[in-house]
Amino acid sequence: MDALYPILIDYGPWGMFVSALLSGTVLPFSSEAVLVGLLAVGVNPWTLLLAASAGNVLGGVTCYYVGRCTTPERIQKIFGIKPKNMERARRLVERWGVWIGFFCWIAVLGDAILVTLGIMRSNAPLTLTTMAIGKTVRYLVILLSALGIGNLILS
Repeated sequence: MDALYPILIDYGPWGMFVSALLSGTVLPFSSEAVLVGLLAVGVNPWTLLLAASAGNVLGGVTCYYVGRCTTPERIQKIFGIKPKNMERARRLVERWGVWIGFFCWIAVLGDAILVTLGIMRSNAPLTLTTMAIGKTVRYLVILLSALGIGNLILS
């Protein structure tokens, strides 16, 4: 997968979209490296925020609909989501409802949260909204952190 990062950076915002899409699914991929790489070559930060958020939300939507269209056992078997992560996600969804979608950006557990929201047939528009806000805020924090660190290094 490491060989994929330079290729995605070469494609600019489209590469950002694809990397965020991959990392938004159950696939193990990190879009942060592409984000920072594209910042380093001068791509507009707001364009990157839009591409990263759109791709990651679309990836999250796939997780939600996978949960909605199949059984927990099949999901655990096919995608390798550990039963303890599914159980932890189920408890969070039962406690917080659709609002837990805001935290679906958390590594490993985030995918399980979205799949569980799908299994539990949460309100799709509200799930999409909370997920989109959480994922966008996360990328904004990463983006601002990367820009801040870059400014500190250059000064």
